[in-house]
Amino acid sequence: MENSRFKIHFLPNDVTVEIEEGKTVLDASYKGDLFINALCGGDGTCGKCKVILQSGREQVIPSSHISEEEAKKGYVLACKTIIENDLEVFIPEESRLDKSQILVGHFPQFSGSQAAVSPGIEQFKHSPLVNKYYFELPPPTMDDNMADFERLCQNISSKTKIPSEKLTINFSVLKQLPALLRSCNWNITVTLGSRGSLFEIIEVQAGDVSAHNYGVAVDVGTTTVVAHLINLSTMETIDAEATYNSQIRYGDDYIQRIMYASQNNAMEMMQEMLTEDINHLISTLVKRNSLNIHDVNAIVCAGNTVMTHFLLGLDPTNIRKEPYLPAANFVAPIRASEIGVRINNHGLLYTMPCVGAYVGGDISSGVLSIRLDTTEALSLLIDIGTNGEIVLGNKDWLVCCSASAGPSFEGSGIACGMRAAKGAIEKITILPDFEVAYKTIGNVPPTGICGSGLLECLANLVRSGVIDRTGNFQKGINTKRLRSTDDGQEFLLVDRKETAKDKDIVITQADIQNLIRSKAAIYSAISTLLESMGMDVESIEQVYLAGGFGNYLDTRSAITIGMLPDISISKVHFVGNTSIIGAKMTLFSTEAHEVAKEIGAKMTYIDLMSNNKYMEEYVSANFLPHTNIEKFPSVAEELAVK
Repeated sequence: MENSRFKIHFLPNDVTVEIEEGKTVLDASYKGDLFINALCGGDGTCGKCKVILQSGREQVIPSSHISEEEAKKGYVLACKTIIENDLEVFIPEESRLDKSQILVGHFPQFSGSQAAVSPGIEQFKHSPLVNKYYFELPPPTMDDNMADFERLCQNISSKTKIPSEKLTINFSVLKQLPALLRSCNWNITVTLGSRGSLFEIIEVQAGDVSAHNYGVAVDVGTTTVVAHLINLSTMETIDAEATYNSQIRYGDDYIQRIMYASQNNAMEMMQEMLTEDINHLISTLVKRNSLNIHDVNAIVCAGNTVMTHFLLGLDPTNIRKEPYLPAANFVAPIRASEIGVRINNHGLLYTMPCVGAYVGGDISSGVLSIRLDTTEALSLLIDIGTNGEIVLGNKDWLVCCSASAGPSFEGSGIACGMRAAKGAIEKITILPDFEVAYKTIGNVPPTGICGSGLLECLANLVRSGVIDRTGNFQKGINTKRLRSTDDGQEFLLVDRKETAKDKDIVITQADIQNLIRSKAAIYSAISTLLESMGMDVESIEQVYLAGGFGNYLDTRSAITIGMLPDISISKVHFVGNTSIIGAKMTLFSTEAHEVAKEIGAKMTYIDLMSNNKYMEEYVSANFLPHTNIEKFPSVAEELAVK
């Protein structure tokens, strides 16, 4: 018997979804393309997906995350509310995922100049992965009776210097070639795509349409998906768009998603969700700029190893099992339509090369974007998220690793934590009298505290003496902000009278320990890479911080808590979304694409999971800033440690 279906009306979006009985309100929100904050993937453990039921009957599974006061106001967890009737649901601001803080890249600074894209792009010749050429072919005669395809190849070779033997043609294009050549008096535009050592004629069109050649670069992140629309002829970035990765409903991190897909036979579904996110972005960009999707001929995707597997329909199951092996680190270009990505029917999809199970194409893309592979200076590239991917090296060698930092700096597992969104505290200072000054995203009343705010909060707690170097609250602190609860001590950051939700914003003892463990994972990974190469912190000449979190990081605070080594702030550079920048560079240049493959092959992956030195360093790093304060002389001075 088929389940009954009910209508769920979401406010303030004014979106109505019809969904079958037994599903959750969280399921209904995703069906309506509404993203509710659910860091745990709907397990009910994070307590972030709070919504208000305004009308209708429902089955609510009790949760400790809903207080008695909230329950009286109609608050429930969306993931624990089973649909049994028509409902009207209000999504409060603190539960909405806001796209405004997604780092789309250095946009709109792109204006067509090479330098605006990335300093590295200047080193590459402009030769797009897919290019268009206009030809006026000499018609055949009795004296010049070369076959149509060979005539075409001869002219392509003459103009592009590509040897004829390296040219192939899509068979469906070949079938139409004779009639097309004669119908347009031998005046044609050829679309040529790079496929490794070969070049494929993927389309032949009548007349001169060579100016209509577009590509899309995509950063396929675990949390977000970012796309840039590019004119491949002029190297101009036309537009950018971003969305949340629809897979987040099945887990905040990719290990959760692998487990869900494996246990529920949902690999194909996970791929479809990802491709539909990309299709939505491409469609939005094309329509907004009054272009024809047929003229989008290439797409380059950069993502971690698991996201790359999901996108291509490869099984990522073995990535989470010893000995942690991907199906492939590099996959040759494929027809985009083969995996359901909608561009030109014959258009090509390229993925940036991965390095290993936990260092993916987003990192090889990052190395390419800053040309870490050509620098003389010993440099660090750090991309901080749920996992912290780190690359150490220069033009002579590159080593890399991945540290499981956990989602603390993304707001998960923190009492008042949240992703970077409107209302999140992003800057915070504890004043000498223990009063708190803060700044929120959007300059609105606070609803929680995001990663950059949490990092500054931790640094200021230890600077002000509210906590000691072990992360424990100090006894005898003369302030009412430090208080005891049934769950332990907490420090009041913002009184409920100032908040958007009429609820205190606090940081608890458990929060502090979670943050210390997260920062320790990053520092220990850096330290282990240095030690594996027989180097120390003084050897580092440049540090590049990439990604959304890195973009908003306060460097001094990161050093104070011991997440970054004690180095001069002048050595630290914020480089934005290097994943998308590297993907764009490869779109612009076949040479850059080849270099990206060389970078992926060149990097040596160091597994930290079985590294005893890493575990030893991790234990030592679970202090502020470190057990050995001599490693942080500037922090010792800052904290007046004798």
